[in-house]
Amino acid sequence: MNIGNKGRGILFTNPDPDQARAFFRDKKSDARSMKNKVVDLKSAISNYVHDGDYLAIGGFGANRTPLAACHEIVRQKKKKLGFLGHTSTHDMQILSAGEVYDRIDVSYGVGLEARGLSRCSRAYMESGTVRVTEWTNYALTARLRAASMGLPFMPVREMLGTDTFAQSGAVQAACPFTGKPVALVPALYPDVAVIHVHEADCFGNARFQGIAIADIELAHASKRLIITTEKLVNHDEISRDPALTQIPFYLVDAVCEVPYGAYPGGMPYAYFSDEHHIRQWLDAEKDPKTFRDFLDREIFGCKDHNDYLNLHGGLERMSALRAEEFFLHKEDHHDGV
Repeated sequence: MNIGNKGRGILFTNPDPDQARAFFRDKKSDARSMKNKVVDLKSAISNYVHDGDYLAIGGFGANRTPLAACHEIVRQKKKKLGFLGHTSTHDMQILSAGEVYDRIDVSYGVGLEARGLSRCSRAYMESGTVRVTEWTNYALTARLRAASMGLPFMPVREMLGTDTFAQSGAVQAACPFTGKPVALVPALYPDVAVIHVHEADCFGNARFQGIAIADIELAHASKRLIITTEKLVNHDEISRDPALTQIPFYLVDAVCEVPYGAYPGGMPYAYFSDEHHIRQWLDAEKDPKTFRDFLDREIFGCKDHNDYLNLHGGLERMSALRAEEFFLHKEDHHDGV
């Protein structure tokens, strides 16, 4: 293959599918079996997220994102993680506040979409502590797809001739069939991923609603996978319509029932994001001492996610966010009629 330009970015993971295959082959058989994998979130993070690991977080922006798990990672003071900053907003903000990662593959980060920029994420990225390699959103999806297919790379028709390509770890090559240039992006195998879903059974069969982004590919590419779920359901319920299962049990290492586990983000068709609290985060970041006190109260001062929810109105507040989500979807339906 005729190789051309190469990006200057660092590869933080090994794209070799044979090494990944060896890991999956040697992985304990009980992790792939239909056994009860239900544990509490604190234990799951302690057992499966290790200092130095490469971490990936599922969801899209602040939607269906396992933010309870992000809090727990910070609470347990995990350090020197790699991080997949794919469609990251509040999850990156939380992990930046805890300074848990020191290298990042990033396509979208720092910004919280229309809400504004995270000062703590920006300051941490500019601190010199973090090594950064840039990609596009699709390039990162293609990297996960290559890993999920057991391939060392995936060709894409994007980034060529851009500054993003120059800062990436991609390689330009001539297509062997047409001679036209393509970018080759290397497979990405995270050490551990956390994905939040609407429902899962005790074995890890999981299903969710709304946009998937790259969570299906992420589940297949990751060496260890923690599922956090709004609710546990009986396996018989999963068996009634197995075609609805997007993530099968044999990919999953741990299942954690975490109601409102995406809070203060939203969960499609379940509850809306708490925009007031997300604004509190952005406002607190303006002053370093205020922000330290804020983190002490919001994360380190809470023993678990239930404590955090109670700090913000508990079930009464969650019910209001559920009502807001249902109202918005009703309005969307009305507008489309």
